[in-house]
Order: sequence, then structure tokens, then C-alpha cells
Amino acid sequence: MQIDLAQLRKNRWVRLAILFIILVIISLALAVLFNHLLAPLKHNLQRYAWLVYIIVFGTSLLSNLTVVVPVLIGASIMVAAAGLGIYHPVLIALVAALGGAIGELGGYYAGALGKKVAFNDYPEAYERVSGWIDRYGMWAIAFIAFQPVIPIDVAGMVAGATKMPVHRFLIACFIGKFPKYIILCYFFVQLQEHLPFISK
Repeated sequence: MQIDLAQLRKNRWVRLAILFIILVIISLALAVLFNHLLAPLKHNLQRYAWLVYIIVFGTSLLSNLTVVVPVLIGASIMVAAAGLGIYHPVLIALVAALGGAIGELGGYYAGALGKKVAFNDYPEAYERVSGWIDRYGMWAIAFIAFQPVIPIDVAGMVAGATKMPVHRFLIACFIGKFPKYIILCYFFVQLQEHLPFISK
């Protein structure tokens, strides 16, 4: 029985697309839930803006640093804070992008310390992402940090394994994450304006 390679690739992309849609739905549902929980505290939260920014930074840092705190929770808290209407979405995105970029150092150092362990099972993934990084440098990292399908952890491990300078890796992660987080924040704010029942 011959396996059709093109069909396998197509099935993999279909599964990735379905997973992405499910993750977006879960993330929006969590953002709506957090927004509902925070709405009664809206007036008190205005006095403690610094604390909200620290929470957004911390959850973004932890969700990108570990697999214990899923990225969905960090993204949901970020868009919920932006959706409250008392914090500027660009500042929320900036703080989240800083935390997220620093959090990606976990993957970077995992790759730097254990290339053989990290990519034993997926040598083709390593070769592909490594080729992108060799060809495009930090712009490959920025693109991977921006897009939602390929996990940035893979690129972080490859960047660490290929000895990309840490400062270039951090800058590239920030360049990719900041516009993505701005889009997410404004998307949620616009969603609330057009579907007001989600913020009630």
C-alpha cells in the first residue's frame, strides 16, 4: 500500500487549521469570561492601572516561558484588559509583547543547551526552520512570532541551537509579537462594539 505524501501534507494542514480555529474560539471565550469577571471591578481597576499592566506582562511572560500556563490564558487576559476600555490597547499590546519576547528565552536556551534532545524526533522541522533562519535571519523569527500556526517555541529552539545572538532573537520576537498583539487587542475591542452582548 503506497502512502500519498501530498495527501498526508494536506491532512496535516487541515488538522492545523482546525486546531487554530478551536484555539481562537477558546481564546475568545476565555477573554469574554475574564471581561465579565472584571467588569464589576472596572472603576477600582482604573486606580490600579500599574497592577493590570504588571499582570498582563507577567501572564504573557509565563505563558511564553512554560507549557504550564498556556498561551491562550496570556492572550485572553491581554485582550480582556484591552476590552475593558480603560487601558489603551497599544500599551496593553506593548507590555504583553515585552513579556512574551522575554518568555521565549525558555525555548531559546532549551535549544542552545540541548539541540540533539530537542530535535531528535523531528529533524525535518529543525532543518526547515534552520534554513529559514540561515536565509532570513531575525526576520524569519519575527515572521514566526507574528503568524499563529507555527509555534514560536520551535523557532526559539532552532535560534538557540544555531547560536543566534540573544539580543537579535529578543528583538525579532518583539517585532513579531507586538503587531500581532495590537491586532488581537483591537479585534476584541471591535468585537465588543459590534457584539455588545459579549461585554455585558
